[in-house]
This record gives sequence, C-alpha cells and structure tokens, in this order.
Amino acid sequence: MRVLAIVNQKGGTGKTTLAMHLAAGLARRGETVVVDLDPQGSALQWAGQGGVPFPAPVKQMQGRWDAQTLQRTYKGYRYLVLDCPPALDSHAARQALRVCHIALIPVLPSPVDLWASLRLPQEIAAARDENPLLKAYLVLNQLEPKSALSGAMRDALAEFDLPALNATMRRRAIYRNAALEGLTAYQMGGRATAAIEEVEAIIEEIAP
Repeated sequence: MRVLAIVNQKGGTGKTTLAMHLAAGLARRGETVVVDLDPQGSALQWAGQGGVPFPAPVKQMQGRWDAQTLQRTYKGYRYLVLDCPPALDSHAARQALRVCHIALIPVLPSPVDLWASLRLPQEIAAARDENPLLKAYLVLNQLEPKSALSGAMRDALAEFDLPALNATMRRRAIYRNAALEGLTAYQMGGRATAAIEEVEAIIEEIAP
C-alpha cells in the first residue's frame, strides 16, 4: 500500500482537484481509494455529482485514527489518496503526514499565497520524527497559460526547504467542469488530453 497525502494549511489551493485527479490516474495502475479527511466532505460531494461511477471509491474517515486503523480499514488497496482539511493543527492533517509515503502540497503561483504556507516545512520536519521516509513536494497549481514564473515567485519558492515538482497544473476550465459533473479529466474525452498529460506527469515524477 502506498499512501499519498494532499495537504496545505490554506484553503483554495486545489487540494481536492489534485487528489481526485491523482486517484483517477492511479486507479489505472492499481486499486485506489480516496479518503476524504475534510469535514466539509468536498471529495465525497465531487464523486456524488455525476451519473456515472467515479474511477475510484471515495470514503470518509472522521474522528481519531492511526496508521493501524488506516491499514486495517483499507486493506487490499494499492494506493490511498488522503484529501486533508485546510488546517495543519487538525488531527487528520497531522496524522496524514505521519502515515503517508508522499505529501503533495498544491500552491498557487503567487508569492503571497506561497508565504501563507510557510508553516508547512516545520510541520513536515516534525512529522519526519515519526515518519523518517516521508517525501514532500510542492505542486504549482493554476498556472496561467503562456506565463513564466516571475522572479518574485522563484524567490518565494527558494524560501522553502521543500522541493517543487517539475510537473505543474495549469488553470483549466476542464478541471472546474469535471468537479461540476462529478468526473475527472480522464472521463472527458479528447478535450481533456492536456489536463490528463499534466496529471500523468505528476504521477510519473513521484513514481508511487
């Protein structure tokens, strides 16, 4: 079992969009489940919007739990994708960092938004006391087409002790439409080819 956690203390960075698309891509490689840890239940709502089955089951876990609970509850799955709440001080987010193999942190291409996440390196360092093999990466999300990262953004990225993936996600209407329809880009035909390629590039880079 490989566990991926999608985390950020800031809301609106695209955690659920990344989680749901990663799950759809990973489901093509092995049995995958999304575990919705956010009390708002955004992943559950997303999967319930459509009239066709979502590519991976979406479950919700509430209350206090640990690695043994997670392993026992989701035994048999190859991939677990944890969609975390936007609060690092929650039990769910802290525990996710302590049980996952890979933490992905979606951040918007704005220094101000990135600085709002400056607590993350310290939280990940603390989690590595219990989970020393934890790998963590920033994922630049909602990049504008044909725009390069500004010097200010590169300087802001340099302030983190966390690497950024080379693969990124652009601002695309297809992701918003997918959420409204309870689907992912993988189910939306040729118009979603570029989005699928983005998600596949992230999966290939983290090689779960």
